Amino acid sequence: MEQPVRQYDRSEAAPQATPAPARTLVIDLEGALLRSELLMEALFSSPGRMLARFGAGGRPGMAALTDILARAEIDYSHLPYDTDVLNQALAARARGETIFLVADRFADHAAGIAAHLGFDGVVAPADLVDRASVDRISERSRSRPSLKVWAQALRVYQYAKNTLLFVPVITAHQMNVATLGTTLLAFLAFSACASGAYLMNDLLDLAADRQHPTKRHRALAAGDLPISSALLAIPALWAFAVVASLCISTAFLGVLAVYLATTIAYSLVLKRKMLVDVVTLAGLYSLRIGAGAVAAGVMLSEWLMIFSLFVFTSLALIKRFSELSMREGAGLADPSNRDYRITDLHIIAAMAAASAMNAVTVFALYLSSSAVTPLYSRPWLLWLLAPLLLYWFGRALMIAHRREMPDDPIIYAFRDGASRTTVAAMICIMLAAI
Repeated sequence: MEQPVRQYDRSEAAPQATPAPARTLVIDLEGALLRSELLMEALFSSPGRMLARFGAGGRPGMAALTDILARAEIDYSHLPYDTDVLNQALAARARGETIFLVADRFADHAAGIAAHLGFDGVVAPADLVDRASVDRISERSRSRPSLKVWAQALRVYQYAKNTLLFVPVITAHQMNVATLGTTLLAFLAFSACASGAYLMNDLLDLAADRQHPTKRHRALAAGDLPISSALLAIPALWAFAVVASLCISTAFLGVLAVYLATTIAYSLVLKRKMLVDVVTLAGLYSLRIGAGAVAAGVMLSEWLMIFSLFVFTSLALIKRFSELSMREGAGLADPSNRDYRITDLHIIAAMAAASAMNAVTVFALYLSSSAVTPLYSRPWLLWLLAPLLLYWFGRALMIAHRREMPDDPIIYAFRDGASRTTVAAMICIMLAAI
């Protein structure tokens, strides 16, 4: 007998699984997502413009400054975000979760960051309600900056430039314990002063460095070193430099003050002026030699200063050539914080070569003068230095042309094997000539 077909009512169907409620991920902007302080980012997004607005605002005080910082132009695409937090946010987005930033100040900047990253919006801490469907990333494990990070930020490797302070002592043949000890203290004072200046320069160049192919890895630009820590370190370094200088002489302190003032002027204005930056850099290198003479109390040779001026002008031009050629190789536009164009490469290379050859010519004239005889018993050996100088300058120009010199030429000389060998040969020749 045929069985009747039973009609099932929809209400009798097997129970369906209830979909899980959509979850929400909230991320603290400061302390979790951003590897920096938003207040400091606003302040150093364009320091000159911020000061101009503050001076023209007519409403002095913290409220006026806060209002100006709230309207600062921050490049959200180059801020130092925490990679792990961003990856968690992307994974949450793939699961269909909504994502909000938590910010208790600078709401407009927070909204701009959220829009740039594709998040759903911004909430204030007071608006958060503890719910089962809300996940929050409120902080990430942050350790104090390591010694390696500090060494990078202070540019310890740049201290090699300050060995120029020992040049007057060596060339005057005054290498005794007293003069070497005083010069060593001068070296430490210059190094501390330079580190403070480097930190200040990095703060002023924060936005430009983050768009640079290599400078974006600097400690401040990458968020490895907090801006507030750098602001505390700068006066501490300069205070040490002043105390060390006073232990030498007031004259040396005066030279160091000129160096610092010139460095600050370079960071604020001069480095943005075509060729003025090159002359300033050459002058700062030569000033180190003059400072070494003042610290040790030795006479400074006019030949040495003229030779140094041409040498360091050539090196400064090679540095600019390397920076521009790297930008050209990376397909980048003309630098925004330098008054140079990539099309200037050929003239910069020509000027660097001419200055290097002038330095060798001055050295040859010095060897032909009567100033050599009192200092060297075998001055004819010094003529062997001329071909070594020609070789080193020519090689430096060739390496820069091949885009194989990413560093400052002086720093490169300390790292390059052929350069170290050349310098060692020069020292041996000078010792043999004494």
